Amino acid sequence: MRRARWRPPSGFTYLGVLFLVALTAAGLAALGQAWTTAAQREREAELLWRGAEIARAIASYSRATPVPPAEYPRELQDLLVDRRGVKPRHHLRRLYADPFTQEADWVLILEPAQPGRFSAVRSRSDQPLLREKQQDGSVAHKASELVFSSQASLMNAAAVAGPASGPASSPP
Repeated sequence: MRRARWRPPSGFTYLGVLFLVALTAAGLAALGQAWTTAAQREREAELLWRGAEIARAIASYSRATPVPPAEYPRELQDLLVDRRGVKPRHHLRRLYADPFTQEADWVLILEPAQPGRFSAVRSRSDQPLLREKQQDGSVAHKASELVFSSQASLMNAAAVAGPASGPASSPP
């Protein structure tokens, strides 16, 4: 008669490998979520910067009008090369693409007082924002709700410059 030989229980290695695969998958899922959130935050910051640059360029274009009243641009290309004066001016270095759409397809917000001209831009994307409360206290739930206006840019420039200094007067 044969004697049964004792063998250690098998299958524990397989369970260990399955557990390791499950832990790796959970870690990669968490890393993917963090990576997506970081990319979204970067796109939002880039949208704010590019929109503010375009708003500053619109304000600069308006201030550079050779003959009053101030004019706003008709299209974004006018900000790249302003040929209204003797020497062409460049209010914007290049036409920035919207970080959400990857194209320079900004929505131009027309100026009511000057038909055919725009004084602000906004994104075309309806991408939800992670940061809904903006620095100026306004609330925007989607990228398309952020408006980059030349008026806000002009007010910021006036605040940085400080009050206009008038003629010095002596106290009474």
